[in-house]
Amino acid sequence: MEIGNHEPMKSIYIHNLQKKYGTQIALDIKELHIEEGELCGIVGNNGAGKTTMFRLMLDLIAANQGEVWVNNSAIAGNEHWKEFTGSYLDEGFLIDFMNPQEYFYFTGKLYGFSQAEVDEALVPYKRFLSDEIAGQKKHIRQLSSGNKQKVGIVAAMLIKPKLLVLDEPFNYLDPSSQILIKRLLKQENETRRTTMLISSHNLNHITDMCSRIILLEKGKVIKNIQLPDDSINDLENYFSAQAE
Repeated sequence: MEIGNHEPMKSIYIHNLQKKYGTQIALDIKELHIEEGELCGIVGNNGAGKTTMFRLMLDLIAANQGEVWVNNSAIAGNEHWKEFTGSYLDEGFLIDFMNPQEYFYFTGKLYGFSQAEVDEALVPYKRFLSDEIAGQKKHIRQLSSGNKQKVGIVAAMLIKPKLLVLDEPFNYLDPSSQILIKRLLKQENETRRTTMLISSHNLNHITDMCSRIILLEKGKVIKNIQLPDDSINDLENYFSAQAE
């Protein structure tokens, strides 16, 4: 099932994007181009600007200057990109008085899915959701942090987005669930050419699954690694130096 009658997403273009909090610059990206179908990892230490970048891309906060363009249109003040974008950044995206099934139906309805279509879209995620979530009547607020994470990720993916944005998707997940969601993300990218931006502190997962890695430091892009052509040694050396 494809969502709506929108034009397919072509690319993301960030130009002179800056966000300040008081006098502190949280993000300052002069130019960044992400092609359709890329599985792009965003890495950096705490405070590097990863979440700020995502919040600007999703028009959740306003930039002090610059723009993010998707499919040749600026996202600020525009609604078209929402038709093909799935995202999960944190628990604030969830509706905690619903149970998971209600939340999935609610999310699907926003994108034109019937309940039957939502049920069908959930099938590939049955193992990832596990019996602790699937079919349970617990409110989302009663779930563990790991299970809340699973609900948010699956809700973002079940709508079959052309653009998927996930902030630290491996957080709170047990090792088996981390491996499983990594496989599901790679499969989605390969079969549907979904453009993905995924931040993580887990370098092993990021380097294993991504076709490109962007390293942020103090809000700036300091490395842009294209895999498998470029070496990831510089990335490992950077974090090793930061630990000394």
